[in-house]
Amino acid sequence: MDNNVLRVGKYNSKFNEILGINIDEDLEIVRSKGLPTHMVKSKHFKALKYIDYIPDIINEPDYIGINPNENGTDSIELIKRYADNVLVGIKLDSEEGYLYVSTMHDVQEGKISRRLHSGRIKPFSVDKEENK
Repeated sequence: MDNNVLRVGKYNSKFNEILGINIDEDLEIVRSKGLPTHMVKSKHFKALKYIDYIPDIINEPDYIGINPNENGTDSIELIKRYADNVLVGIKLDSEEGYLYVSTMHDVQEGKISRRLHSGRIKPFSVDKEENK
């Protein structure tokens, strides 16, 4: 891994069980040092103030899902509720063997409701048995 990335967490194998995917649980999750610049260019200002919360979002998301617009199951979405709902998209770099934060933006409450209803995202709780 190069010097332009920051380690922000480790993949939680419980995501595999809930989403029916198979991503290696030992993989590190990193983010580019250029992510804030990307977020500004993409006008994701609301989510920018949560950039230091990425480890918390990875460790304790409120919702998890797979982005249907990505090929395969090497891309997941984690959503955390703060004053704003924040989505962190994570992709697998299979050649380099790590996961990276590919996007981060706010998500409207209506989108969360629709995605829950359609099954695109599922509730996630760290301490409870409801994940099984």
